[in-house]
Amino acid sequence: MPRIHIVTDSGATFSNPRLIKHYPLTILPNQIEIDGKVYAEDTDLTTEDSFPLIAELSAPPKIISPTESDYAELYAQLAHFYDAVISIHPSRELSDSWNNGKLAAQQVGGSCEIAVIDSQTLCAGQGMLVRYASRATYADADTEEVIQSVRMAVNRVYSLYCVNNVDYLRHNQIMKPSHALLSAHIGIQPFVSLEDGKIIVIEKVRSHAQALDRLVEFLVEFNDLEDAMILQHQKQISDETRLMQDRLALEFPGQHFPFTMYSTSMAARLGPSAIGVAVMEKESDSPDYDF
Repeated sequence: MPRIHIVTDSGATFSNPRLIKHYPLTILPNQIEIDGKVYAEDTDLTTEDSFPLIAELSAPPKIISPTESDYAELYAQLAHFYDAVISIHPSRELSDSWNNGKLAAQQVGGSCEIAVIDSQTLCAGQGMLVRYASRATYADADTEEVIQSVRMAVNRVYSLYCVNNVDYLRHNQIMKPSHALLSAHIGIQPFVSLEDGKIIVIEKVRSHAQALDRLVEFLVEFNDLEDAMILQHQKQISDETRLMQDRLALEFPGQHFPFTMYSTSMAARLGPSAIGVAVMEKESDSPDYDF
């Protein structure tokens, strides 16, 4: 069995971080610039503490990815002990992390393979891929099979969020200013999805009830779930999350839908008052022929 180490950044979100502590995994922190101060994500500033700070800002905080030298130093250290490193990054459309990792990998010589993977997502979706890759390191497979399985899993991850404050979508150029102004004026809540690595607005609703209906409908579209998570803006379970869990228990008997706060990196893009879901679909045992 090959010795494989997983690398990611702190934007990856896990429902229970303790479950991944026994895997060969290193998480490099993003830097979060808030009101002129720079914090290491989840080290200097927890997710719970960051949301009130973000809510007071007139513009989204700046997310600074681990640098090329950060990744190069880590890869070089790991190359002494592992046969391969699988480095899983947030979407290259939204972060410099993947490019920095790619440049850093070119500096590492020797027999250790460095696979730099664009997750095409953020937050919980990125965390699901990290967890999947970590589990795969214990599979009785060669390095290339493990790397290929992780690359293929990228296409089975989906995320959907309902955003209450459109100012963040406007500042991050996810929503046109005129559309954001109209949505805020008439009280419309946009839904955003991560598609081809980009955050895009796909539809809008007028109430919290409609938002929860749409999130449940989104999950029901999947026949077989490998992983799923509800993302909320507070540490303790919200009424909306509890209601979603109750409804999903009827739709997916025996399936667990854990919840957690979405990451500070995601809050910088969507604001500190969104709710969402992320899912990884199970790998199909047979090809899907569509004639």
